[in-house]
Amino acid sequence: MHIEDIFSRRRTTFSFEFFPPKTEKGSESLFAAIRDLEPLRPAWVSVTYGAGGSTRDLTRRLVLRIMRETSLEVMPHLTCVAHTEAEIYDLIERYASERVSNILALAGDPPESMPGYDRSRDAFRHAADLVRFLREFRTRRGGRAIGDPRGFGIGVAGFPEGHPATPNRLTELEHLRAKVDAGADFIVTQLFFDNRDFYDFRERCELAGIAVPIVAGIMPITSERNLKRMAELALGARFPARLLRALGRAGGDPDAVRRVGVHWATEQCRDLLDHGVRGIHFYTLNSSTATREIYANLGVKDSLALA
Repeated sequence: MHIEDIFSRRRTTFSFEFFPPKTEKGSESLFAAIRDLEPLRPAWVSVTYGAGGSTRDLTRRLVLRIMRETSLEVMPHLTCVAHTEAEIYDLIERYASERVSNILALAGDPPESMPGYDRSRDAFRHAADLVRFLREFRTRRGGRAIGDPRGFGIGVAGFPEGHPATPNRLTELEHLRAKVDAGADFIVTQLFFDNRDFYDFRERCELAGIAVPIVAGIMPITSERNLKRMAELALGARFPARLLRALGRAGGDPDAVRRVGVHWATEQCRDLLDHGVRGIHFYTLNSSTATREIYANLGVKDSLALA
């Protein structure tokens, strides 16, 4: 289903993110989590794309398996680092022929094996360039429709706490506006732990004339290792002192740390819903437990209750 139709039918969307495992055991573990989450009836699920296309085939295989074996609407990520135009075209043509309706278009990072990679060699140097290419992609081949006549629904990333590579917050909003002007249909934010950062970001988007839906990215803390990993993945992520104090009171007890993290994420979601958030996107880390607990804490049976 095209993202425009999803947003038109649901007041608030809930969605989940997965990453493609590299082993058979990891794949089966992930699919068990997906099966656990399917009854929650999310608006869509997304599948990440490794740096420099390092998981390109794994991403596509996982996308197709989810489409084939579940009732879930799936949205692949696509990045443009270290890719030629022909490579991107080949991949999106296959997605269109396979009836993939939506793509999350990101700039992405070079793989760790390519330190000092020169982005000037890429066909698309910025996410806005990739968005424009996706918007212009023709969904007909040989007179036969191979996708939605509107083309792909396109999502892009937003950064409530600021993008680490763009310390100038005014310039950052100009870059986001460029992605929307190029044809993005909605924004999914990087994770954050203080809702005030999200509300300020949403208001600044409004002032900048950005009117597309903004979906809040939430990642519950489930362990101290998980916390450290978040700090590495989301460079510049701000952990409020109140959250750190609560985690400190857990005294390193894994169960207590997990309860604190799930409670914090639950209260974030409750407050976001009370303030009219357009959607909540859970970074699941390929596990279903925390997300299911948050649903239960919110009193939501499935996301259609928020339609």
